[in-house]
Amino acid sequence: MLDKLQVAFQYILPKKLLSRLLGYLASAHCGRVTTWVINQFIRYYKVDMSEALDSNAQNYPSFNAFFTRELKAGARPLVEGETTLALPVDGRVSQIGPVRFDRLIQAKGHDYSARELLGGDEALANEFADGQFVTIYLSPKDYHRVHMPIDGTLRTMVHIPGELFSVNPVTAQYVPELFARNERVVTIFDTAVGPMAMVLVGATIVASIETVWAGTVAPAGGHISTWQYQTPTPVSLKKGEEMGRFKLGSTVILLFGRKAIELADSVRRGEVTRMGAHLGDFRTESESESESESESE
Repeated sequence: MLDKLQVAFQYILPKKLLSRLLGYLASAHCGRVTTWVINQFIRYYKVDMSEALDSNAQNYPSFNAFFTRELKAGARPLVEGETTLALPVDGRVSQIGPVRFDRLIQAKGHDYSARELLGGDEALANEFADGQFVTIYLSPKDYHRVHMPIDGTLRTMVHIPGELFSVNPVTAQYVPELFARNERVVTIFDTAVGPMAMVLVGATIVASIETVWAGTVAPAGGHISTWQYQTPTPVSLKKGEEMGRFKLGSTVILLFGRKAIELADSVRRGEVTRMGAHLGDFRTESESESESESESE
């Protein structure tokens, strides 16, 4: 009952106003006050500052600078192998599975549309039909930079305005089509395994979503904005390179096309993720052909 009341309260909460206000405060340089807030946050959420490049809270001029802190070199070893994929973020796998009939699982009893998640583009959604998705929730204590699972060349970026519900597991259980309702930034990369979508989903008190090539993308206007990147100087990123970051936590959703990858056995619902660890492997042509033959029999 308490969970339902907490979620119901979010419907009447002025989520955007609150998020913008807290975003402003999080970017403020307030000296000792900022340091005190950071230290309280570290204690409450048990943040492991031994991994941070700078472990001293006094050296962060703003809460946002602390929240998007860089890690020490080697803190997140990158999975080796030319045909491996790396996990993009620290967090926890909230859902994983196939994209069936344009639907992705949100929680028990809830699913949502891939087409709506990606901004209403049916042709784009069809590129991921019968593919696979992985949803990773980032908690407040996690490292909040987002990295590439695989080498990729950016094709399209879409900013989709929307709600700012919390994206924690409780809210996902009770708010229908949560991830297709919240503000989000959709990025589409062309990779060695075909198209890959990385969707960065906003949430309550998420001050902004940034990418390394465009800076702050959200918050933005009240209409869908699309950028195409087929230019003489394309944006190409290597596996493990940073592609974006959240100023306060949220969720990343990965989508791959049909028979594109084989997910690692360790990537299961409820499992903790660490950026750079093993996400999966390329599907070989022989594996795909063998599966096609089995389906046709």
